[in-house]
Amino acid sequence: MSARLEPPQVRGLGPARLIAGLDRFQRLDLAAHTRVHPPLPHATRDTLLDLAERVDLRGRGGAGFPFARKARAVVAVADRTGTRPVIVVNGAEGEPPSAKDRMLLARAPHLVLDGACLAAAAFGAEEIVIGVAAGSPGEVSIPAALDERDLPCPARTVCLPERFVAGESGALIRGVNGLPVLPPTVKARAADGGTAGVRRRPTLLSNAETWAQLAVAARLGPAGYAAVGTTTEPGTVLLTVNRPEAGPLVVEAPSGTRLGEVLDACGLLPGDGVLVGGYHGGWLNPVDAVGAPLSRTGLAERGGTLGAGAIVALPAATCPLGEISRVAAWLASESAGQCGPCKRGLPDAAEALTTLTTGAGGPAALEDVRRTLGGARGSGACSHPDGTARFVLSALDVFARDVEAHAAGPGCGRPVLGLLPLPHHEGTRLEVDWSRCAGHGLCGVLAPGLVRLGPHGFPLSTSIPVAPWQEHDARRAVNQCPALALRTHRPKRMHGRSR
Repeated sequence: MSARLEPPQVRGLGPARLIAGLDRFQRLDLAAHTRVHPPLPHATRDTLLDLAERVDLRGRGGAGFPFARKARAVVAVADRTGTRPVIVVNGAEGEPPSAKDRMLLARAPHLVLDGACLAAAAFGAEEIVIGVAAGSPGEVSIPAALDERDLPCPARTVCLPERFVAGESGALIRGVNGLPVLPPTVKARAADGGTAGVRRRPTLLSNAETWAQLAVAARLGPAGYAAVGTTTEPGTVLLTVNRPEAGPLVVEAPSGTRLGEVLDACGLLPGDGVLVGGYHGGWLNPVDAVGAPLSRTGLAERGGTLGAGAIVALPAATCPLGEISRVAAWLASESAGQCGPCKRGLPDAAEALTTLTTGAGGPAALEDVRRTLGGARGSGACSHPDGTARFVLSALDVFARDVEAHAAGPGCGRPVLGLLPLPHHEGTRLEVDWSRCAGHGLCGVLAPGLVRLGPHGFPLSTSIPVAPWQEHDARRAVNQCPALALRTHRPKRMHGRSR
C-alpha cells in the first residue's frame, strides 16, 4: 500500500480527544466509535452557536475563520430566503505535507460526521456533502461510515482531483456543483448561497478537523473543552509532522504546546529551519522554532502562521534553496492560472529561484524572486499567491547564508535530497538541451509566459515548470524549435520517496 493510501499513524501529547481510541483501533467503525466516545448531546440552533462562540472555534484548514460567525451568516441567509442550508465537509487535503484530515476521514470518520450531523440537525440542513480527494482513504471510509449511521438529512461523498487548489473552499464548491475544480474568479461568501453555494443554497463549509472539534466541544462543554490549551485558544490542535524516510505522523497536542516538545516527541531536531503551516506557511530559524508556541497568536508573534498545522524540520544534509525551488515550481504549476499573480508572477518567481539555485542567476535572480513575489501578494483572486510568497520569502530570510552562497555562484555544496514532500509526479517541465540550443529565441515568442530569455537569446533556465494551462504553449515551443532543443518531461519522484 502506498504512503498516500495508508492511514497515517498518530501520537498524543496530553489528553487524547480527536485521536481517542486510535491506540487500540486502526479505524473506528460505528461500534468502536460508540465505545470510545459518549453519546452526542442534542443541540438546538442557539445552543450550538453559543457553544462555538464560547470555545472560539476556528476553522482548522488554514484561514482560522471563526466558525460561529460563518454559521450565523448561513442561518441568517437561510431564514431570509426561506431555503435550507447545505453542510459541507472539506476533506480535499491537497497539500503534500498535511495528513491530519486524511487521518480523520480514514481512521475516525464518525467523529467528523458527528460534527456535521450536529450542525445539520440544528440548522435544518437540506444535505451534507463530504468532499474527499480521489484515491484517498476517505473515498472508501466515508461512504462506509455513512452507511452505518442514522442521518438527519441526505448525505453524499464527492471525489475531487488531488490538486493543491482543490482544497480552496470556492474550488471545492464548484466541484460539488459539477464545475471545474478551480477557485472562482470573483470572491463571494458561500454563506450567501447563489453562485457561491452548493446548488445556490447558503452553504456552511469547514474542514474535517473543524467538524471533529465541534463534536468534541459538544460532548465536553465549554469548560471541559477549555481544560487544555491557552486562555485565548482553548482545546487541542492536530499537527502533521513530516519525518525523513518515514510516513507522516499526526500529533494531537494542547494549543500552545512548544514546537520543540513536538519535535522531541517525534525524534526530530530543528535542523537548519522548521516550516510551520505547510506550503502556505512560513519558516522559522532553529532557535525561534524550539520555543515557538503552537497557537495562532504565538506563531504570529514570531512572524509565523499555524495554517493547516503541517510541520517539516529541514535537516542540514540537504540544500535548503534547492528544496524551496522544487516546491515553488510545484506551487506555480498547481495554480489555477486565472489571475496575473498566478499566471505570470508565480512561474516567473519559480524560474528565477531555479536559476538562483544553479548559481547562474547571481544577485539579480534573487532580486527577481523578491520583487515578483512582493508584487504578487495581496493581488490574487485567491490566497494562493499570498501563501506561496510567505513560504518562499520567509525561506530566503531563514536560509540567508545559503541563499548568499548560491547568489555568489558556487552554491552551498549540498545535494537536493527531496525532503520536502511532493506528489508522486511533480508536474510537467519544459527541458532545454544546451548541446542543441542555438539561441534563436523563438521559444520566448511562442511561450512568453514560460520561457525567459537572456540578453543573447538563450533561455535563462534549462528546466521550467509547466502548469496545466501552459501545456499548449509548451508543446508549441517544442514542436517549432528550429534546433530541436526542447522537450517536455514529467519527472519521477526523487530517491523513490512515496509521499
